[in-house]
Formats: sequence, C-alpha cells, structure tokens
Amino acid sequence: MADFQARRTMMVDTQVRPSDVTKFPIIDAMLSIPREAFVPSSLREAAYVGENLMLSPERVMLEPRTLAKMLDALDVQPHEVMLDLGCGLGYSAAVAARLADFVVAVESDADLADDAQTNLSDHGIDNAAVMVNPLEDGCAKSAPYDLMMIHGAVEVVPDSLLDQLKDGGRIAAIFADGALGTVRIGIKAHGRVSWRYAFNAGAPILGGFRKPKEFAL
Repeated sequence: MADFQARRTMMVDTQVRPSDVTKFPIIDAMLSIPREAFVPSSLREAAYVGENLMLSPERVMLEPRTLAKMLDALDVQPHEVMLDLGCGLGYSAAVAARLADFVVAVESDADLADDAQTNLSDHGIDNAAVMVNPLEDGCAKSAPYDLMMIHGAVEVVPDSLLDQLKDGGRIAAIFADGALGTVRIGIKAHGRVSWRYAFNAGAPILGGFRKPKEFAL
C-alpha cells in the first residue's frame, strides 16, 4: 500500500519549499490535503510527481510547485473570497479553502464539477462550492472577488471576467508565451488591472482564453 503521507511530505520538501514558498498556511495546506484523492484512480500513483497531470482532454491539475507559487504570489488572506477557475477535481479549491474565507470554484466540465464537489464534501471542506459554467464567464452572481486563480494557460483574460474582481483584488494566470509560459499577477486599481511577472510555468491553453483569430483579406 502506497504511503501517500510520506509522498506528501516529500512533495513539500522537494518541490514546494525549494521554490521559495515558505508561508506556513500554504505549507500546512499542502501537507494536509490528500492530493491523491483529487485525481482519477488511474493517476493516484502519479499524484505527487512534479508535473501537470491531465485530468481530461481540456483540464490539468497544475504541478505542486506552480500551485504553491501562485498562492504565495497572491498572498491569500483569511478574510478573502477566491474565484478558482478550472478547478478540475477540486484539489486547488481544497488547498485554497484552507487559506481563504470562501472559494467559488468554477468548472466547465459537468462531470469534473460533480466529482469535485463530492471530493470537497468527502473531506469536510464546507467553505468551497463548485459551479458549472464556462471558465471565461467566471461566476458573476457571487462577484466581486478578492482573488482569482486560473488553472491553465491563457492568451487573453476577458474584461468581463476582470470586472468580477474587486478594486484592490489580485488575479494569478499563466500566460502562454512561446514554449515557456509565464505566471503573472494582476492587481486591480481604479477599475484597471496591471500585470507583473511572477515566475515561469507551463500549462495547456484553455479554450475560452484564446486570442480571437484575425482574418486578413
């Protein structure tokens, strides 16, 4: 029988801490949430590897380092509400729920969303809820949010989604940038979001976040 607790500790010690993630709440959350319970049964043995895991043709679970560094860069506070876009089977929402006041997780794949909600309930996480919606549409009925996190690469972030972010709020996204993606943190001030570079990471581009194709005559 696999010792997933030991693997969880090794993940934190070899992937998270060496990436300069030292905030105790993030370390504690990643040590506490059983990552293997939030992947398909066929991927349980791979749950702690340092790479993105394909959950479906459209969705990945981001590698532990990327998720930890995104949460670190967002500087999540205990009173804040987060919009978690592309939550897959719920792992990111489970980790974020240990840091934030409440997490609204959005998943466009209804089957993934159902399983994510079940996973969160099975682990007693009652301050996160999963909604089925196109990721690029967010969840306007619960807006505005203090924080947003997108699990997959983007070429553009729609203004309609950024409108759901509070003034003073932060968003983390992986921008597709050639072969290597870059995570940027956006901070909203006076109705506009300014982006800054955080670190490099890669993921597949999400369908709703591609640049419109330009047609030339």
